Amino acid sequence: MNEFVTESGAPLMPVVVGHLAKLQTGLDFINTLDLWPVTHDHLDSPTAALDWLVDHDLMHREARSHLLAQYAASPAIGAGMLARLRKVRKSMRGVLEASAARRAPDATDLDEINRALRTHYIYELVPAPDGVSLDHRHQGDPVDGAIARLSEAIARELIQGDTARLRICDNAQCRWVFKDTSRTGKRKWCSMRSCGNRAKVARHRARQKTSSPSAL
Repeated sequence: MNEFVTESGAPLMPVVVGHLAKLQTGLDFINTLDLWPVTHDHLDSPTAALDWLVDHDLMHREARSHLLAQYAASPAIGAGMLARLRKVRKSMRGVLEASAARRAPDATDLDEINRALRTHYIYELVPAPDGVSLDHRHQGDPVDGAIARLSEAIARELIQGDTARLRICDNAQCRWVFKDTSRTGKRKWCSMRSCGNRAKVARHRARQKTSSPSAL
């Protein structure tokens, strides 16, 4: 097996990425920055970021261990990786918010995603139950490979999916990104149990205030 290196010169094994990331994984990645009820970034450290990628089948545990050792020796490299992840996450949100609002996305957001998509893959035939199938592997930093797959998931939906179903939660403080899979296609909230229920209660209180004698 050939070895590949990161920009810093550290060797890494090829990372097999035969299956595409699902749209929901891409949306979950965007939502790792929680805005409601208090802002919380689930990718708050290099370790948390790599754990998230491993848990979502975007990176092998061996690569995680190798990278964590590298970051321990050079914290600046880990900080740079985290900054890359957060930057592309912000651009993904920007593009999806533009799509949900039916407007053109910001050019800088598109540039960032396009950079993420420019990863180097080697395509090869691999055994399959009924013969062979086409697989590919990423050469280089496995984080870049994971970012590319997340970007692919969002890009596929934008050009092939039903973009009218891509939504941003109507709670201006929440802004959770989701795909509306309801039968009517009129879902406004990330969840009726949280933001939807809060909006319902707020509307009820507003009606009560308007109809109360003290308001006349």
